[in-house]
Amino acid sequence: MSSTINSFMAAHHKECDELFAQAEQAVSEGDWEGGLPRWQAFADELEKHFTREEQILFPEFEQATGMTGGPTQMMRMEHEQMRSLVNEINKAGTARDMEQFLGLSESLMVTMQQHNMKEEQILYPMTDQSLTNTDEIIERMNQ
Repeated sequence: MSSTINSFMAAHHKECDELFAQAEQAVSEGDWEGGLPRWQAFADELEKHFTREEQILFPEFEQATGMTGGPTQMMRMEHEQMRSLVNEINKAGTARDMEQFLGLSESLMVTMQQHNMKEEQILYPMTDQSLTNTDEIIERMNQ
C-alpha cells in the first residue's frame, strides 16, 4: 500500500466535503427530500472519520510519542464541537428550518475547514513521522 496517513485522511476529508456540499446545495434549493439523505450520508461519514481518529489513529500516535495532552486532545475537543453542530443541524432538518439549517451548516463548514487544515498541515505529518506502521494503521481504519 505505502500510503501516508496524511494522504489517506485528507482524501476522506475531501469525500466528506463533497457530501456536505451536495447536501447544503439541495437544502438551499428547498429540496429537503434530496438534501436530507445527502446530509445523513455526510453526517455518517464524518462520524466514521472521527471514530477512525479517536479509536485508532490518535491512540497509536499518543503511544508512539507519549503526547496525550497536545494536538490529539485539541482535535477531540473540536470533534465534540462539530458533533454538537451536527446534532443541531439534524434538528433544523427535521423541522425543515432552512435558515437555521444553512446558518448552522455555515458554522460547521468554517469549523471543519479550520480543523482539517490543522490536521493536514500539522497532526497528520506528525503521525507520518512518528509511526512506522502506517500501512497497518490505514488498513485498520479502512475496516
